[in-house]
Amino acid sequence: MFLKPLPTGSTRIRCCCSSKSVDPLSQSQKNLSSDLEYYGCIKQKLRRTQGYKPRLVFNFSTVLVIIDMLKTPDHQVAGHEAGLGKLGPLIDDSGRFYKPLQSDKRGSEEVAFYESFSSNTNIPEHIRKFFPIYYGTKIMKGSTGSDHPHIVLQDLTSARLNPSVMDIKIGSRTWAPEASEAYIAKCLKKDRESTSTSLGFRISGLKVYICDESGFYKPDRNYVRKTGPDDVRLLLRNFVSSNPSSDSETGLGPDCSLASSVYGGPNGILAQLLELKTWFEDQTIYHFYACSLLFMFDNGLALKGGGSNAEVKLIDFAHVTDGNGVIDHNFLGGLCSLIKFISDILAETNDYTGTNGQVEL
Repeated sequence: MFLKPLPTGSTRIRCCCSSKSVDPLSQSQKNLSSDLEYYGCIKQKLRRTQGYKPRLVFNFSTVLVIIDMLKTPDHQVAGHEAGLGKLGPLIDDSGRFYKPLQSDKRGSEEVAFYESFSSNTNIPEHIRKFFPIYYGTKIMKGSTGSDHPHIVLQDLTSARLNPSVMDIKIGSRTWAPEASEAYIAKCLKKDRESTSTSLGFRISGLKVYICDESGFYKPDRNYVRKTGPDDVRLLLRNFVSSNPSSDSETGLGPDCSLASSVYGGPNGILAQLLELKTWFEDQTIYHFYACSLLFMFDNGLALKGGGSNAEVKLIDFAHVTDGNGVIDHNFLGGLCSLIKFISDILAETNDYTGTNGQVEL
């Protein structure tokens, strides 16, 4: 259900009897508000109809129009968020993610990376699965209501119901070699206030689905960004627990009951990270500065004893540079450090028997 205020200009309306677009702001505000009030009710009914397509029919006076909704992502845990006067990502119901391009060279460099990666025949097919599908770029009305170029990507959580999500920025150095002194100073401050410098990675945000009644556990971003090693270990444990909000000081710490199904197993997060590690030990095509790993799984499935559908994706490529034949030790070092943390959690829970929680780094 669309619960947040509709961002100005993020709604596209087409008349059924005409090829012209209709601006909803030019319609009667009274009619628009009335229609939007029962939008959620109608959408629930449409979802129960076989063959439902994510388009909504409105009747403005005698003109029948079809409205395609863009909305803010429900499961974003890090990065710039769309809001009143704030430019941020939007999604639609077709499984696409619209990320505003940054106005400086970071925007064009991210597009350049996707173009290069998509056409590079040296990328193994089994590695491509770790990257979002790239659909190109599009100039469209953003969350601020103004036209802005966006990069169009796969919405990584669109097929999941109440997913648990964690964003982890990899690398002890989060700026590219050609960055300005001012930008380097800004990054250094963040890196030193978090665990980027000490551990080679930092957790940028997370949310863990508990149940329908309790909703999600989502710690404050400011706390997450400035955590120490012990806090990172706790958050990684919270991510795979049925009681992530428990207070460890009372003896009721996170139970890690989902560690084996999410982190462990042949298709778990650890196995996927090891697959990525093998590639990064050899690849010299790119250097991935300030990129993140996105962890996702379906808590509902895992709690019922089924597979967790755990998945790892790489995201955020505004600072990728040419590898020039050199291994990306910055990313590889952070990845190995993260693997060790997750491996230790599996060993502690005694649920992972494939390598007894130990991996060769």
